[in-house]
Amino acid sequence: MRLALSGGETPRLLYETLAEAPYAGEVPWARLEIFWGDERFVPPDHPASNYGMAHRALLSRVPIPARQIHPFPTTLADPDAAAAHYEAKLRAAYGRDRLDPAAPLFDLVFLGLGEDGHIASLLPGDPLLIERERWTGVIRHGRPEIRLTLTFPPLESTRAAVFFVTGARKRDILARLRAPSAPDRATLPVLRYRPEGEFWWFVDDAALGATP
Repeated sequence: MRLALSGGETPRLLYETLAEAPYAGEVPWARLEIFWGDERFVPPDHPASNYGMAHRALLSRVPIPARQIHPFPTTLADPDAAAAHYEAKLRAAYGRDRLDPAAPLFDLVFLGLGEDGHIASLLPGDPLLIERERWTGVIRHGRPEIRLTLTFPPLESTRAAVFFVTGARKRDILARLRAPSAPDRATLPVLRYRPEGEFWWFVDDAALGATP
C-alpha cells in the first residue's frame, strides 16, 4: 500500500494519534510504502522539514521498515536533481511510466489546504498547475524556501484522497470554496484537483466558523 503524506502543522495530531494505542496496533505497517506530496528543500533534521515532522510524530514510533519510507532527497545539492530523483523513484515503485486510471499510484493521499487555496506546494499562478507529464517539480518563488512537490497527475492517481482543514485561519478560504460566485475561484489550485478515487474532507469547527 502506497501512501503520500502531507506536511505542515495540520496533520501532526493525526500522526501522533496513529502512533499510539489502539491505532498503532491496527495499522499494517509492514505493508506500507510512505511517500510525501511535497517538501521544503531543507535538511531532514530541519524544524521545517515535512519528513522530520512525520518522523518525530509517527514513523520513529511504529514498526515500519526504514526501506519503505521514501522522503524527498533534500540532501542533494540541487533541487532540480532532487525532484528528478524522486520522480524516478515514484515511477519505479509504480512499475510503469504512464499513469493508468485503472491502477492508481497511491492507495491514499493526505492533503492540507493553504490559506491561498494551494495544495501540496502547487501555488496559485505557478506553471506547475498545468503540468501533465512530469510527476514532480520545483517551486522557487512565493515561499521563503525552495519547495519540491508532486504535480497533479500523481496526486490525483489515488484510490482515496483526504483533506484535513483546521483552525480559524482557514475560515476565509473555505468560505471562498463554498461560494460559487466568488470571483477568484478559478485561481484556486484546490479547485483544479480531481482525484480518481474517493474524496474526503475533514474540517473542524474553527475552520467552518461554527459554534462548538
